[in-house]
Amino acid sequence: MRIIAITGASGGLAQEIVKQLPAEDFVIALGRSAEKLKKCYASRPNTACYELDMTSDLAIFEMVEKLYAEHGHIDVFINNAGYGDFSEFDAYTTAQIRDMFDINTFATMTFSRLVGHKMKEAGHGHIVNIASIAGLIASAKSSVYSATKFAVIGFSNALRLELAGSKVYVTTINPGPIATTFFDKADPSGEYLKSVGRFVLQPEEVARRTVAILGKNKREVNMPLSMAAAHKFYTLFPKITDFLARRVFNYK
Repeated sequence: MRIIAITGASGGLAQEIVKQLPAEDFVIALGRSAEKLKKCYASRPNTACYELDMTSDLAIFEMVEKLYAEHGHIDVFINNAGYGDFSEFDAYTTAQIRDMFDINTFATMTFSRLVGHKMKEAGHGHIVNIASIAGLIASAKSSVYSATKFAVIGFSNALRLELAGSKVYVTTINPGPIATTFFDKADPSGEYLKSVGRFVLQPEEVARRTVAILGKNKREVNMPLSMAAAHKFYTLFPKITDFLARRVFNYK
């Protein structure tokens, strides 16, 4: 039986990931509200729900210690918690920027460091960080969100190298826009999601590809195919891609 922990567990993508896991997998669901988590997973066996303040380093440290004390080990840790806000670069306050980094970046880094250390000691494990294609290709009105995800990908790439000899894998999942409640905050008007309709992924597909690589030494998963190809083009022709992103593909 694998023990799989996931943050942001009340979100749509997380629920779909858990839904696609084998019933015998033991799931540790982490989120802001224990009550909401229990409602989400009331019918699933082998599931434990924990309330957590993701903005507190101390709370994260204490949670990691608690999970290992109660469950002994963690085979897969999925850093899924995160949110976006697509605003003009000069519309953010410093507090708003710090808040997004706290959840999207610093919590992921803290969990990865603490859990990665224990996995290294155990000689096995898999850290899966849900980042974004926005962390590979930036676009207008996503300056802060893209920065949080660029940081996650950079951290993950370095962590992967440091853990390479320990049989601990590190994978980044980099999806394009997903049809979840993420856009309730990121795009309240709904105009962006509507304009990029042909690129929008369903949570079932992202979950399927995520579940498929658990326990495997996979570097990254970029989707959809069109955006994965755009990233390769970007690395070869960055100036052209900047022009296209600014004039042709800027839907925000």
